[in-house]
Amino acid sequence: LGLCHVDQQNKAGYTAIMLTALAASQTESDMDTIKQLLKKGNVNAKANQAGQTALMLAVSHGRLEMVRALLASAADVNLQDDDGSTALMCACEHGHAEIVRLLLANPECDVAQSDNDGSTALSIALEAGQNDIAIMLYARLNFAKAISLVSCFL
Repeated sequence: LGLCHVDQQNKAGYTAIMLTALAASQTESDMDTIKQLLKKGNVNAKANQAGQTALMLAVSHGRLEMVRALLASAADVNLQDDDGSTALMCACEHGHAEIVRLLLANPECDVAQSDNDGSTALSIALEAGQNDIAIMLYARLNFAKAISLVSCFL
């Protein structure tokens, strides 16, 4: 990995980290190699074509362990692609409830963020018929409002 230019983009605009995000790690050794790669490059780089990040790609393909590794490597959960979509929105659209839970566990995750069409993760989940995910998002949104309200009185 010392001689590899991990942030160099191929003709499609993807870096080594983005392509790795699409792979399924089979062994602990695979994950160790992936973690080394993530330390060497920019986990928040965006692809040229659609502006997606490695986190968005891993989320869209349901790669839970890769999502964990990217979050542990400081991947920004709120970055938006060219359409304004976030990793959370991708998880909602594809029905990846476990990944939604993982993203929501990140205190930086902005549940109320909207895309270029004005859609939020909640509206995307509802439109996709992902009711369990919609309930998680609704609870998170209302919990955040309750905390804000309580802090006004402290």
